[in-house]
Amino acid sequence: MSEFRRILVIDDDESFRKILEYNLKQAGYEVASAANGSEGLAWIEKDSFGAVLTDIKMPGMDGLAVLREVKKRAPETAVIVITAYGSIEMAVEAMKEGAYDYVTKPLNRDALLLTLERALRYSRLKEENLRLRRELGETFDAERLVGASAAFQDLVAKAVRLAQVDAPVLITGETGTGKDLVARSIHYNSARRDHPFVAVNCAAIPRELLESELFGHVKGAFTGATRDRKGRFHAADRGTLFLDEIGSLELALQAKLLRVLQDQNVCRVGEEKPTRVNVRILAATNADLRAAVERGEFREDLYYRLNVVELRVPPLRERPEDIPPLVDHFIGLLAPGKKIRVDPEVIKTFQAYRWPGNVRELRNVLERMLIFATGDTLGRSSLPPEILGGVPSGTARKEDSWIRLPPEGAPLEELEREIILQALERNEWNQARASRFLKIPRHILLYRMEKYGIRAPGTSGH
Repeated sequence: MSEFRRILVIDDDESFRKILEYNLKQAGYEVASAANGSEGLAWIEKDSFGAVLTDIKMPGMDGLAVLREVKKRAPETAVIVITAYGSIEMAVEAMKEGAYDYVTKPLNRDALLLTLERALRYSRLKEENLRLRRELGETFDAERLVGASAAFQDLVAKAVRLAQVDAPVLITGETGTGKDLVARSIHYNSARRDHPFVAVNCAAIPRELLESELFGHVKGAFTGATRDRKGRFHAADRGTLFLDEIGSLELALQAKLLRVLQDQNVCRVGEEKPTRVNVRILAATNADLRAAVERGEFREDLYYRLNVVELRVPPLRERPEDIPPLVDHFIGLLAPGKKIRVDPEVIKTFQAYRWPGNVRELRNVLERMLIFATGDTLGRSSLPPEILGGVPSGTARKEDSWIRLPPEGAPLEELEREIILQALERNEWNQARASRFLKIPRHILLYRMEKYGIRAPGTSGH
């Protein structure tokens, strides 16, 4: 029989338990029963159930304690609590703790069976969702973490080990190295993989909005707060919150983040009563936070709270052996179904280049080469000038000649796209600096990036 037709009944009242067991079997269910919470959890450890029916008031371990343990050990199993004490307070508490529903004694058989069928449908959907999430994690690892060098293999091994613990991790490395992908890999290999992974780029959100974005707000907390809103901490409850570019946080916000890390209580903007959350923090930076601490720009206590373990992602120039598999990987993503050959001289040139934009720059270079490719081979002639080690002849000065003109006949939009790409690369993909560099409002830069399919840091790339 399917596990979704298997029911566990937990109740200390033997006569009630036997009557309930009889009725459920008559309705076609396979039933196991337990006289107390400990016996019930022993069943959970050795078997799978679609639903658990548990009395809420029992000696020893009560129904709420059973509910919490079932949620930990078998999160796909629906729990229905039974009570003769049908107060709204107990019902609300049970629902808050994750119960699917509650029923009151004396039981109405038809109503119970209807509730049970709905709970089992919920369990099936939840199990399917968990299965898809696991597959997503496996697909993510298989398709996104690419490398062959000893440095890369060491990085992956450390990430897998860190996935087995629940401590904060500070991921360091230059822009474009793939710190966000390492964070995702840690999450999808951890015990939290069936719960949300929420990423926040702290530098990409206006400072005046970041507190509300992280912690949420209540209606009327500030101008424009027209309704209650949960923050990213609440969204990541029981999962992982990834704080990218953590070094850009203002000191006042650093203090509030430190308090949350210390007691796992979040207080929304405009609210006095905190809410408890269960969140693992992964943070990333391309800055030297130790130096920022010495300059008084980053709190030392927050630095040590985040830096329980530091994981450094090496730049691409330190692992040239990873370039061939990365090239194959990106061509597969950018030109699916096409058989594109890469001239070995291109690979050698790539391995000699220092890649200041790291893996993200490699992807962008390959994308441009594929756009202008006239055949099925990428040769040296399609390499951008900076990769070849110089600029086209006739250029007055290298530092003044930063625009790479597209081939003759290319549309004007391609030139605009190239200018935006180079401005972002020059400014380490910091959108605020790039918009100032181009002397255009930031929202115009974001519009152009979306128009031309330019991916912002932390949203794609390796």
